[in-house]
Amino acid sequence: MTFVAPTRMECLLRRCHQEAGVSSVFRSVLITVCLILVLCVSLYPGLWSIGVRLHSAWTGSFVPGHHSVLLLNSPTEQAAKDIGRAIMEKRLAASINILSKTSTMYYWKGEIQDASEILMLVKTKTSQIQKVIDYVRSFHPYANPEVLSFPVEEGSLSYMKWMDEAVPDD
Repeated sequence: MTFVAPTRMECLLRRCHQEAGVSSVFRSVLITVCLILVLCVSLYPGLWSIGVRLHSAWTGSFVPGHHSVLLLNSPTEQAAKDIGRAIMEKRLAASINILSKTSTMYYWKGEIQDASEILMLVKTKTSQIQKVIDYVRSFHPYANPEVLSFPVEEGSLSYMKWMDEAVPDD
């Protein structure tokens, strides 16, 4: 029996087959990791909501910043009621307080303005803030309505649970 040395071409072919095997395994792992990342990002809002509820149930508390209070100004009480009712009908807030006239001073077009406005306190989930802002801007009588949000760091657990029930998740 004679030993024949493999030709250079045969060596290259064997090497290509080995590298192709490693390459396909690497590609499969990379695709799997990418799919998992896409899935996690797309499910994040739902997973966050489930995590908040589990945290609340387990610890008897709530996650700070999960709820927010928005300040919103309106030119008249009737406009405030209309805006408040529209927000509530869309279920974007759990509760809205409409406070009587407030005196407001602000800069507008380079001058200090004095006005009477109606202040609204909108209580909602932090995840709903942008929806409230977009919705209010679509029909608010002001060209640039004031909408400021503040996260709720502490509060009544039963009230927070009620807010979670009153404002549905996306």
